[in-house]
Amino acid sequence: MTDGKRRRGLMAASALLGGVLVLSACSGGDAKASGSDKGDTSQAKVDEAAAKKSSEAQIRITPKDGSNNASINNSAAVTVSKGTLTGVTMTTQDGQAVSGQLSADKKSWKPNVQLKRSTTYKVAAEAKDSQGRIAHENASFTTVAPANSFIGTFTPDNGSTVGVGMPVSIKFDKAITNKAAVQKGVQVTSSSGQEVVCHWFNANRMDCRPEDYWKENSTVTLKLSLDGVEGADGVYGVQQKTVTFHIGRNQVSYVDAKTKQMKVTQDGKVIKTIPISAGAPDHTTYEGKMVISEKFKQTRMNGATVGFTDDDGKGEYDIKDVPHAMRLTTSGTFIHGNYWGAPSVFGSVNTSHGCVGLQDKKGADDPNTPAAWFYGHSLVGDVVVVQNTGDKTVAPDNGLNGWNMDWSQWKAGSAV
Repeated sequence: MTDGKRRRGLMAASALLGGVLVLSACSGGDAKASGSDKGDTSQAKVDEAAAKKSSEAQIRITPKDGSNNASINNSAAVTVSKGTLTGVTMTTQDGQAVSGQLSADKKSWKPNVQLKRSTTYKVAAEAKDSQGRIAHENASFTTVAPANSFIGTFTPDNGSTVGVGMPVSIKFDKAITNKAAVQKGVQVTSSSGQEVVCHWFNANRMDCRPEDYWKENSTVTLKLSLDGVEGADGVYGVQQKTVTFHIGRNQVSYVDAKTKQMKVTQDGKVIKTIPISAGAPDHTTYEGKMVISEKFKQTRMNGATVGFTDDDGKGEYDIKDVPHAMRLTTSGTFIHGNYWGAPSVFGSVNTSHGCVGLQDKKGADDPNTPAAWFYGHSLVGDVVVVQNTGDKTVAPDNGLNGWNMDWSQWKAGSAV
């Protein structure tokens, strides 16, 4: 064999060997066992090492990521197990920060402000375990929208002092169909120990009172636990608060349209008798127990707003500065000062359009008039009992006048 043939033969053998080696490397033959074992062992070691480096801290964010209709009060929270929290940030979708409080043991965090309705919030949390290894968690949720929530506007105000006839009255901004659930979320108690029952006048209003007037000098507590309560299909409460108000002295005044006198009593004793002028025979005043719901040193009274109009459509009267006016009904009955009537009217003639008038001076700045005295000695929540007018008894829901319903009727309007 010549040197040339020998070189060509070696090159062919080398090429063939190279082809076999390449083919073996890409096939699933015996090479699989030898190569794959090394790969699996290597990957297992990587996984094991990664596991050793991973934090044991387990962070939980509520509401869960993607939630909507979340509560604006209690739903937002971050907790951790097998570790401690090292940082929590909560922001609105537009980047506004929400302040929060980390617990002393660094196991939990929650916002210390009430959230806004119909708002998306983002939460980012960081924690470490006992080995100092860090864990992260993120979530985003949206709070309940106004269309899917209800609130109750209540009276009286927190911290106020009111008369013995003042009920707790709550008006809901959505019609309530699940009245029992909502009523269970409203608790009214008195330091006097009186039983308090709530009564539904309609789907939007619930009043609460005891059988008899509140005990003087007692304290009443209203607790609203309506957060998350479903008041109607897909409509949830958002309120969670406690308010208290104080009951003042026991003052009840008795207006007699026949004698045209009002006797003001405290603790059952007459402290003053005031001449009055009630509704004229063609505009008689409602009878019954009426609660003062508002007080105005001066206010405007326009007959057109309550249906008293002339042929031209204008009010039969329009007095822009009625002094010492106190509302008795939603429909427009007041007990108020009257400066336009002659002094001889009071105690002798009923001349009004349905209100109860007391002698007064224009400007409401004379403290010596009967109207000024009564205004100064009256509280919102005081009771004015009107008698002998010849008119019907005022409807219990016309103002804060549920006292005109007997106890059995009142309790029958409870949903629980």
